[in-house]
Amino acid sequence: MFRQLTNWYQHRFADPNLSTLFLLLLAAFSVFYFFGNILAPLFVALVLAYLLDWPVNYLMRFKINRTIATFIVMSIFLLIAIFGFLGVLPIVFKQGSSLLRDLPAIFNQVQVYVLTLPSQYPEAIDLLMITHIVENLRSYLLERGGFLLSHSFASLLNIAALIVYAILVPLLMIFMLKDKTILINSFVQFLPRNRKLADQVWIEMNGQIMNYIRGKVIEILIVGVATYFTFFFMDLRYPALLAVLVGLSVLIPYVGAAAVTVPVAAVALFQWGISADFAYLIVAYITIQAIDGNIIVPILFSEAVNLHPVVILMSVLIFGGLWGFWGVFFAIPLATLVKAVLNAWPSREQLELLEESN
Repeated sequence: MFRQLTNWYQHRFADPNLSTLFLLLLAAFSVFYFFGNILAPLFVALVLAYLLDWPVNYLMRFKINRTIATFIVMSIFLLIAIFGFLGVLPIVFKQGSSLLRDLPAIFNQVQVYVLTLPSQYPEAIDLLMITHIVENLRSYLLERGGFLLSHSFASLLNIAALIVYAILVPLLMIFMLKDKTILINSFVQFLPRNRKLADQVWIEMNGQIMNYIRGKVIEILIVGVATYFTFFFMDLRYPALLAVLVGLSVLIPYVGAAAVTVPVAAVALFQWGISADFAYLIVAYITIQAIDGNIIVPILFSEAVNLHPVVILMSVLIFGGLWGFWGVFFAIPLATLVKAVLNAWPSREQLELLEESN
């Protein structure tokens, strides 16, 4: 068996560039899998540095030094971040607290409505089944509510860590943006020389990751702002909180939009009941989701939408299970990475020609 494995390796990895690509991917996977929690601030800084690299490069077109361009971009970014934390987050937390207080009343109203369905549609809906589902949902909400409460108290203990991250992440971003070329050259010198395929995959993925992060942030802002103004002008309760949830839901393809529909519909049902206002709200929400899926996403992610929906959902499940939030966030780029590696991988005929030449 060992001889078979050896023959398979020699046949498949006859090209040293292929061996280098495989070992680099294995090393990157190991680092992310075993040290992901420890390196979380580094990942956050790296994502934000990718986001801000474009405006830094844009300023450099006007003959501005990279250090000065980094200082200008980081100053603007920090001002926006401070405004978000001081201006937006308090409103979101306030509306979240109000929603938690109203949650029992919302659940009871939804429960009353659901329990009336068997009498309206006796042939299609069973009363015992609906009662069982409602009781299970009540138990689940109580259990998760206790978890959230305990988790919130535990989070207070991590304030010191958050303060450290708030200082560490911007510093990492500054050095990554200012010394980008130096850091890349310092890393490259430790890589093997036979890395032609690795360079090919990296060049393809570097641009895609940058475009994906920038596009995803733009999508979140567009969807979130459009949702907020829609909910605000329709006088729906908790517009900022729900808009943040809808905006963040785009991080999870397909599943996020379906999941966030539940709280939006529940709040609208609690506020208006089955009425014309409820119907208008649902139509407006569906319109926003349709515009996002059919116009915004194809424009921002022209290459990513070439992936089959099954591939995207499987990527969310696999990479989300491996790396949690970051796996979900980078599910589409990681799926594209797998596709790029498969495209760069030599075919059987190419490997046979390589063996004959050797």
